This record gives sequence, structure tokens and C-alpha cells, in this order.
Amino acid sequence: MLSGDWKKAGRKPPPRLVDAVRDLVVEETVSGFTGAIVRVEAQTVELVDWKDRVRAFPLTASFAIDGEPVRLQFPRAAPAGRLRSASGSFAVTDAQARTALPSRIFVEGRHDAELVEKVWGHDLRIEGVAVEYLEGVDNLEAVLRQFRPGPERRVGVLVDHLVKGSKESRIADAIATSPLGRSVLVVGHPYVDVWQSVRPARLGMKEWPVVPRSIEWKQGICEALGWPHAEQADIARAWQRILGQVRTFADLEPAFLGRVEELIDFVTAP
Repeated sequence: MLSGDWKKAGRKPPPRLVDAVRDLVVEETVSGFTGAIVRVEAQTVELVDWKDRVRAFPLTASFAIDGEPVRLQFPRAAPAGRLRSASGSFAVTDAQARTALPSRIFVEGRHDAELVEKVWGHDLRIEGVAVEYLEGVDNLEAVLRQFRPGPERRVGVLVDHLVKGSKESRIADAIATSPLGRSVLVVGHPYVDVWQSVRPARLGMKEWPVVPRSIEWKQGICEALGWPHAEQADIARAWQRILGQVRTFADLEPAFLGRVEELIDFVTAP
């Protein structure tokens, strides 16, 4: 019975030590307050939640990340090394300006384009790939007729809510079986809107609210989160609020990440 370190028997391992870096989402376990780190000082850390409420806690308070107890510490200096872009690729700091390729990536709307630019903008500029938005997948066939895709002029298309039986899936299937199929790749994510491709934890939520079909989705999301939503300007501000929480690929859902990477590979393949 006395073999091994009997003095430590039954003791829980100490919480994992984590740097209190900006935008890290943590929960203060005593109060249950969950938010992203916005300020760190020698003895305190400030969190902001999805309602823009800011609270300060001692750096030595009890915290958790995804339910796992952690101890926060003042951030250490980052080690020297090669820089990485927001997409996770190695950043290229000395590249010459490159003429855009004839190939293109089309996305459904402005929000999609802004999100792709924020995370993959560096990579796309290095490759010379331009991203344009369709203002709705219903315009895709007309855009393709005007663009005239071909072996040296490929088109990658990212659409929202590409699930079996949807309008988007029927459009994608029609293009895939047409003569354009060799030069056009249509892929999509399962989310109602690109907003959902942002991990809910980045906004201090466990999951995105469920919106009834009778309510316009973005307005329903804003209403559920307690954000203004009466005017289009309110929806635009809500998106900027969400986009502002995205720093790198790690803030996005895999179902979205994989599709964008697939399109980049398609339009840049030799």
C-alpha cells in the first residue's frame, strides 16, 4: 500500500497554466461570467462578454476554458521564429506584387468575402487570386456565362447552406453535370449564414441561437443576443462585431475552413 508516492494519492493535478492573451475566451468559475480577455495587468484581467459587459477579476481567480480548470498567467514574450498568417500558413514578408490570376473565387455575399479576406487574404495575394461576391447564388449562372470559365480560367464558388435537397445543392449539381463542370467547383458549408462559421465560443456562447423559420435569420440572431436589429445598419454593425472576434483560422468551424482551402487549391492548381 505504501509503494509509490502515497502522499499524493487522491490529489487532483494542478490546473494547466495558460497565458492570459487578448481574445482568449475563459470562464470565471465562481461567478460563471464568460468572456474574451481584453486587458491584462500584473494582478488583474478584464473580460468582455457577448453583451459588451466588462468585468475585472484577479489574475489568480479560478478560471476554466471549455470546462477545463486553468490558471492564468501574465503573457510571456513570444519566441522568435517564422511568422504565420491568419490562415496558419507561413507568412511571406518579401514577396513582389503579383498580377492576379485569370481564375477567380466567388462567394455569395459581402460578409463571406470579408471573412475570407480576413483569414486568407495574405495567402490569396501571394497566389494572385481575387475574391468576388455574387450577391446571391441565384446570380451564379449569369456570372459564369459572362466570366466564361475554362481550363486556364477556373472558378471556385463558395455558397451558404449547401445541404441535400436545398436550392443551393440543385444549382451546384446542375453546374457539376454541365460542360462547365471541369472548370468550375462549387462547394459550400452547412450553415444558414456565414455568421455561423465563426465558433460561438468567440462570442462567449456555447452555441448559436436557434431561429424559427418565420423570422429572418440575421434579425433573429441579433434579437436573441440582445443586439439592435431594426435597421440594416444594425445588421451591418452586428456582423462587424462578429468579424472583430475572428483573428485566425482557429476561430472558424472546420466545415468552413476545409471548403475555402479546397477552393484555393482548385483555382491555383497547375
